[in-house]
Amino acid sequence: MTRDAFEDAVRDALDLVPPELTALMDNVVVLVEDEAPADDPELLGLYEGTPLTERDGWWAAGSLPDRITVFRLPTLRLCEDADEVVEEVAVTVVHEIAHHFGIDDDRLHALGWD
Repeated sequence: MTRDAFEDAVRDALDLVPPELTALMDNVVVLVEDEAPADDPELLGLYEGTPLTERDGWWAAGSLPDRITVFRLPTLRLCEDADEVVEEVAVTVVHEIAHHFGIDDDRLHALGWD
């Protein structure tokens, strides 16, 4: 899958998130990178920032955006075809957005969003 097609899959995944949730997302950017960090090369996505549940009144002033990064090549290595890539990207995007809202991995696992 080309980078452009993968980025389209990420955009499509974001479009699947209900508007009432995206309206609550604050100061966050979604990026695509080819490779995951060297210390975790199989990582499909990463949330970096301060979850909404941990922000206080001073947080927003001058803060850089939170980052959600979706890693293209690990996803492509994991998936067997384009349809599976699209599904995995959607799960990854939801998973990382959940972290932005303060939902941890244990809770995501309990909800079936591994």
